[in-house]
Amino acid sequence: MNRGFYTIMAAQFFSSLADNALLFVAIDLLISTQSPAWITPLLKLSFVLFYVLLAAFVGAFADALPKGRVMFIANLVKIFGCALIFAQIHPLLAYAVVGFGAAIYSPAKYGILTELLPPEKLVAANGWIEGLTVTSIILGTVMGGALVSSRVAPTLLGFDFPGLDTGIDTPTEAALCIVGGTYVLAAIFNLKIPDTGCVYPHQERNPIKLITDFANCYSILWKDKLGQITLAVTTLFWGAGATLQLIVLEWAKKSLHMPFDKATSLVGVVAIGVALGAALSARFIPLRKSLTVIPLGIAMGVIVMLMTQVHSVYLAYPLLILIGALSGFFVVPMNALLQHRGHVLMSAGHSIAVQNFNENLSILTMLAVYSVMIRLHLDLDIIIVAFGLFVAGTMYMIMRKHAASQREHDSLALIGEHKH
Repeated sequence: MNRGFYTIMAAQFFSSLADNALLFVAIDLLISTQSPAWITPLLKLSFVLFYVLLAAFVGAFADALPKGRVMFIANLVKIFGCALIFAQIHPLLAYAVVGFGAAIYSPAKYGILTELLPPEKLVAANGWIEGLTVTSIILGTVMGGALVSSRVAPTLLGFDFPGLDTGIDTPTEAALCIVGGTYVLAAIFNLKIPDTGCVYPHQERNPIKLITDFANCYSILWKDKLGQITLAVTTLFWGAGATLQLIVLEWAKKSLHMPFDKATSLVGVVAIGVALGAALSARFIPLRKSLTVIPLGIAMGVIVMLMTQVHSVYLAYPLLILIGALSGFFVVPMNALLQHRGHVLMSAGHSIAVQNFNENLSILTMLAVYSVMIRLHLDLDIIIVAFGLFVAGTMYMIMRKHAASQREHDSLALIGEHKH
């Protein structure tokens, strides 16, 4: 690993930290304004909307400029979205703007890894990136909950500058200033990311041709025997992960009787497990063994259903750490293998854009279904069991599909193949 990689990690950490803190500040704002419970999932849905809408365009944009510059531009968009909440624009709209910036950011963030590092280092690099991202989720979740808590908010509002009226009068405004400053810190690191020297062919600007090109890349990745399995697993993982985040908040309130600022710590506990799993897989799973971790996805779905039997905080913590660890252990190798196949078959930015489209379409779909379930006042235990069965059943079908493909042709021989 080199200095450029560590700079990317720092930029990613602070940008993700701010994203996650802002989510919980926005959720608290919805709660304080007494918005209906079914609107909360729509907040996360609004964030990922542009990942789907812009999928055909952000890959080309990421490959058209040095990726550090793309990440800097994306962080400026996020800062603007944060400022919109400060200006009392509805959180759904403002957080959608932050999602617009994140959609631009993602292909550059992951695409630069394949430019900077050889294939054999991608699992380790992804382990570091995922571990750091999860750490930022943990700290961002705790930070967001703390910023709006009754203990921290008065302290922030107590800061005063002689002769200067800052106009910051509410806990939400004080929290937004801290989050905005974190985005600025990420942008500074973006400016320090080195140019890798990778130059792709001239990027198409015609929207119709971009959509056609994206559709072609989409088809290539789904038809590839390795690409289709890894894409299916990561698509399911991110949709399930986003939904589980909100399920845990609701479960903490109803089954464990925890207030919002305490419930956010449980989301952080899941993330601790993901970080542990990511670190272990980066240490012990080489790229060629990536597909051996698929059964852990089935185990994760089964264990999620045990949440319905837990009503003690002391049992909740180890259960959530285990769920997170299983998630992290199987998603990191899948992510690395998908990046490798995407880089072999097409450019880095385009393959990550296809990955983002699928993963965030999954998030949109699962969050929409969860929002409808809440709107219909379904019992939370029924929702948790349905969620666990869906994850375990889908992972089992993916495993069967891979086994059938292997009987026809040894797709594992494609791992390590040079770029086409």
